[in-house]
Amino acid sequence: MLRTSNPTLTDKIFRSAGVAGTQTESMTISGTINKTLLLLVLTIVSAGWIWAKVMADTTASFQGWMLGGALGGFAVAMIISFKREWAGYLAPAYALLEGLFLGAISAFFEAMYPGIVLRAVMLTLSVMLVMLTAYRSGWIKVTEKFRSILFTATAGIALAYFATWILGMFGVHFDAMYDSSPLGIGISLVVVAVAALNLLLDFDFIEKGSAANLPKHMEWYAAFGLMVTLVWLYIEMLRLLSRFASKD
Repeated sequence: MLRTSNPTLTDKIFRSAGVAGTQTESMTISGTINKTLLLLVLTIVSAGWIWAKVMADTTASFQGWMLGGALGGFAVAMIISFKREWAGYLAPAYALLEGLFLGAISAFFEAMYPGIVLRAVMLTLSVMLVMLTAYRSGWIKVTEKFRSILFTATAGIALAYFATWILGMFGVHFDAMYDSSPLGIGISLVVVAVAALNLLLDFDFIEKGSAANLPKHMEWYAAFGLMVTLVWLYIEMLRLLSRFASKD
């Protein structure tokens, strides 16, 4: 059974996609890598555009771009989750929308903590390479128990964020979720670690999906799922670095 805590790459999806025994083309690792790189380029281009727009006019508000990108990206992600065969058309749209969100929120953090964005990007890429090396070398085995533990941890983080957001609407705030206290930094480190470990599950899904000859459109779907994890990891890196910076 193939399980990943990334909600877009689950064992149920793996089974329902089926093997491509009657198809002329099937999912490959190289194809998935190429599509992931394309999505990364689209995200960077979109983020760079809004970044330049904000930096050229520091008085301009970027909250609309940030909110629009976040909500639009979430809506597209939900559609892809239910219509996996549409991933080839919608994954690029997701990348562009997430680029708007990431570019705007990055500009926000950069304005407060100069240099933080470059560090967050470098750390995110470094963690991805480390996780890929750990997976390919077998340093960390993606076992069923590993998947179950990580699934529980990821679900717990999602629930904590959701509960914090809902309670915040009623004036109840948990400062440790946002401040730079030792507890706050500790929480952020744990979340970054969980996000990083999710990359291992994504890599495992891609490898097993290729071995099982899943349909060709699953390359786009797997690339989209990997992008979801990378976006999450980058945002958590920004949050972690901002907490360290605010202590100075």
